[in-house]
Amino acid sequence: MPTARKHQVNLEITPYYHIISRCVRRAYLCGYDEESDRNFNYRKQWLVQKMQNLANIFAIKICAYAVMSNHYHIVLYVDRDLALSWTDEVVVEKWAKLFPMSQAGTWYELGIDLSTLNSDEQEMLKKYRSQLYDMSWFMRKLNEFIARRANKEDNCTGRFWEGRFKIQALLDESALLTCMT
Repeated sequence: MPTARKHQVNLEITPYYHIISRCVRRAYLCGYDEESDRNFNYRKQWLVQKMQNLANIFAIKICAYAVMSNHYHIVLYVDRDLALSWTDEVVVEKWAKLFPMSQAGTWYELGIDLSTLNSDEQEMLKKYRSQLYDMSWFMRKLNEFIARRANKEDNCTGRFWEGRFKIQALLDESALLTCMT
């Protein structure tokens, strides 16, 4: 029986994680599809640019990645201390970049003084901060972007990714180096 994701991620033990996300329905993430006689190599750039964009917003750093024809691997470093050091204003600005139509987007656009937030809004701000160092939120934004863009291009609907991503904690330096090679 597989281990629940919440039991696989423990930032107290390690901040490094190996993640794999795989396509469904014989979809191509990149590479040459002989059946359709199409080359999808340009999609790699979609993935790389989105990863870089998200890494600039989240407190998550990309250590390494590999993009294959129907899946990709990524090694992430979660920098929780960085997220906890951000001011409330930085958290709101970052969340507003991810979700402009959210409450944080409104606060940011209107220039709300964050010291005037009520207790429920303060709790929401804490939640935003914790989600800015959450790998699931990072992967959600990354995979959703690629899936929507590829489905639109392929003129189809439905799943592009095979369920949720797979994750493995990298517990020591040798595991980290082995995974990255």
